[in-house]
Amino acid sequence: MIRQLVPLSLLTLAAAIAGQPITGLWDATVKINDLEIPFRFEISAANASKATGAFFNGDERVVSTSGHFASNTLLLEFAHYAAKLNAGLENGQLTGTYKRGVNPPYPFHATRFTAPRETTATVPDIAGLWDIEAKSGKGESAWRLIIRQSGAETSAVIMRVDGDSGTLTGTYRDGKFILSHFSGARPSLLEITVKPDHTLAITQNATNKYIALRSSEARAKGLPEPADPSRWTSVKDPSEPLHFSAKDLKGNVVTEADPRFRGKVVLVSVTGSWCPNCHDEAPFLAELYRKYKKQGFEIVALSFEEADQLKDLTRLRAFIKQYGIDYTVLVAGQPDDAKTVLSQAVNLNTFPASFFLGRDGLVRGSHAGYAGKATGEAHEHLKAELTATVERLLAENVRSSR
Repeated sequence: MIRQLVPLSLLTLAAAIAGQPITGLWDATVKINDLEIPFRFEISAANASKATGAFFNGDERVVSTSGHFASNTLLLEFAHYAAKLNAGLENGQLTGTYKRGVNPPYPFHATRFTAPRETTATVPDIAGLWDIEAKSGKGESAWRLIIRQSGAETSAVIMRVDGDSGTLTGTYRDGKFILSHFSGARPSLLEITVKPDHTLAITQNATNKYIALRSSEARAKGLPEPADPSRWTSVKDPSEPLHFSAKDLKGNVVTEADPRFRGKVVLVSVTGSWCPNCHDEAPFLAELYRKYKKQGFEIVALSFEEADQLKDLTRLRAFIKQYGIDYTVLVAGQPDDAKTVLSQAVNLNTFPASFFLGRDGLVRGSHAGYAGKATGEAHEHLKAELTATVERLLAENVRSSR
């Protein structure tokens, strides 16, 4: 059964926190290459100066790490994104910029939230599973599209081999579904039109055009299944231990031969604090480590950061703090260095990616990307699958040592 993920709770949030000059929900946009991406934004002013802001990814809230509102100027920082929002309030509108990492600043504009107008038109039923024909640069032939619908209000998520798009939300108007997403990252705008043959014509960010078919019909028409993340990445020689070498945040070189990994089941995570899907994955890995570390389980994250972040690792440190990470994090270079650092890997072209090592250091499994909470049942299935892999390796080695 497909569960509804349209964030209906947003309507009640506005009433619950009303009363301050900027406190409440806002209808916001960021402009990217002249394309406006609409999204919902929440602001809470705790006192005369302190302020908090939150983006939404479906029902998830991405909350600022610090901020203040003074002299009609709102300043918010999202340290784990290395992002800042700076906007001035005038005539009930916020205007300014949103700057994330090395990306150019996005023009930002927001007005007070207004409930979407109801449509009197007959709304097509497009809820369910769809496959998108796509020739990606990674070599994929299809993506999975999950759509949830409550009348005209609709949410969707695109699943690729490297992870998901985040929750795109919107409504049906003027003969098409207009859905968008911006949670501080992954800006996207989808226009979905139902064609006479009941396929979907999809325009992404005003330029990229795709066709989506019901998953059952896609198989009948010969469209390949979306890529299997558990079979996407591998190693050249499974009989050879997986080697890595990188520095920890104190500058000490750590390799796979370090005593902390010896005789342990190890998950090697290829990650980066710039990567939205890595942000989705981090809370799960932190929880997994806390649950199994006393049973002989270790995680080592090989973090690949852009050149400007390698100077002081500010964002990576905030990333670690944000998600309560207490497993080993190593700084392995820039994103393009991943294939060199893990030269044994085959088809390593997703962030994140995971390798599961037995106590002998051999690769016993791998997984590309991460399906976040936006994917609903797929997210729960993935967590169960990865947890089962860890439990199997731990139990297997316990039995063999008796």
